Amino acid sequence: MTMQAAAEQAIKTTLGTPTVEAIIFFFVIVALTLAITYWAAKRTRTTKEFYAAGRSVSGLQNGFALSGDYMSAASFLGIAGLTSLKGYDGMIYAVGWLVGWPALMFLIAEPLRNLGKYTFADVVAFRLKQRPVRIASAIGGVITLLTYTIAQMVGSGSLIKLMFGIPYEVAEIIVGVVMLAYVLFGGMIATTWVQIIKAVLLLFGVTLLTILVLAQFGFSPGALYSAVAAKYGQTALEPGSLVTSPLEAVSLGLALMFGLLGLPHILMRFYTVPDAKAARKSVLYATGFIGYFYCIIPIVGFGASVLVGRSVITGIDAGGNMAAPLLAELLGGTPFLGFIAAVAFATILAVVAGLTLAGASALSHDIYVNVVKHGEASEKEQVKVAKIATVIFGTCAVLLGILFKGQNVAYMVGLTFAIACSANFPALLLSIVWKKFTTQGAVWSILVGTAVSAGMIILSPTVWVDVLKNPQPIIGLRNPAIISMSLAFVAGWLVSLATQEKEAEAKFVDQKLRTYLGVGAE
Repeated sequence: MTMQAAAEQAIKTTLGTPTVEAIIFFFVIVALTLAITYWAAKRTRTTKEFYAAGRSVSGLQNGFALSGDYMSAASFLGIAGLTSLKGYDGMIYAVGWLVGWPALMFLIAEPLRNLGKYTFADVVAFRLKQRPVRIASAIGGVITLLTYTIAQMVGSGSLIKLMFGIPYEVAEIIVGVVMLAYVLFGGMIATTWVQIIKAVLLLFGVTLLTILVLAQFGFSPGALYSAVAAKYGQTALEPGSLVTSPLEAVSLGLALMFGLLGLPHILMRFYTVPDAKAARKSVLYATGFIGYFYCIIPIVGFGASVLVGRSVITGIDAGGNMAAPLLAELLGGTPFLGFIAAVAFATILAVVAGLTLAGASALSHDIYVNVVKHGEASEKEQVKVAKIATVIFGTCAVLLGILFKGQNVAYMVGLTFAIACSANFPALLLSIVWKKFTTQGAVWSILVGTAVSAGMIILSPTVWVDVLKNPQPIIGLRNPAIISMSLAFVAGWLVSLATQEKEAEAKFVDQKLRTYLGVGAE
């Protein structure tokens, strides 16, 4: 098959019209995940079961679930799309999202499991005053989760719209309803098992797609890259098409690496395992699965750019998010397209369920139980409030998904990581390692990181020009992490020095015992 013939075949895609194969795969996966939810609902009665799956998940299971949470629509649809349209620069996201895992394993995993209960705010507030820290943490956490959710909802809306030929807005509502069913009835037990199944399916699907791509080039990655260079020029294999300056590159790298350590839905997974040893094991397994996935997904993107063609990809979806499904249809026909699209849909549903659960826990556990009720709330009341918070968060996710229609999902998640590494990571790290860290230091670190990162993103070309359609951005920097994360650390440091807290310092020894020996861990 010549390149021209491949492009012509891709133009005759069935995306946009329902096919029997796609419908069958969709309903099989949705039915399977809803069956898991029904099974989990019978085992979800207490807050510990709703938020943390009863702390009964093994290291291997949590490793699969962590990788399932992390290999989102941005990883699958977004990186494949970015690599197909932007070439080498799309791979920056794959590398950046991987390198944060060793830092997570050695810096955060063990302290988080030993100090916390349900949310990362439990760790930050461990020896500080509860109410101010939890309010600030909930603000930083919910904004991070909502921006992450936007990308997943945009990916799901685009996918369902093209697979079934229904309006984008209707597709968003369908995703919202199914996702709410997972969380409301099954809690963390259902979310964990949906993540495990989705991770296995996604790894299998992308592996098969990579093999089919390499088969077109004699199983030689070099031949694939030569074809990319021949079609789009050597610049497609060189940096500079997406990240245009060294400052942008460093800033993006910081966000992708340290943003992982501030993602509430990832941090929340460490409370599902029985102890710190299982927490470390789960990160080790997850790093292996995720590393393998990010090594092969750029091959899918480059394969799509050569075999499908950039003009066809952007003609179907301006953000490039449908590159992988288009390639699947070209190489494996409509049955393989149906399978890949169904896996992508399961990917999005599972990740949005995890995000929603984390958002609900911030609103209910941090704000309602610990701020409004001062820690005095019955099990029944806590679960009820968690479910109300779930509905509120899910509704916001659907509305934001409609607002940000047409954006590339990997790029948008990159911005979320900038908020996460600025709003949550500095306060979390300082609370674990610095004795003189104070309540006011934590509050100001979180609020400064959140406000500066979110404000810079809104005033940057990404939102000010691309979404709000203004002619010129107010801030030229697209990736704010290098400024916003630095300011969050500085704010936490300076304010802590100015507001010394003897009581918090006195509790630091107890915190270290629990952090490293697990004494008193729940």
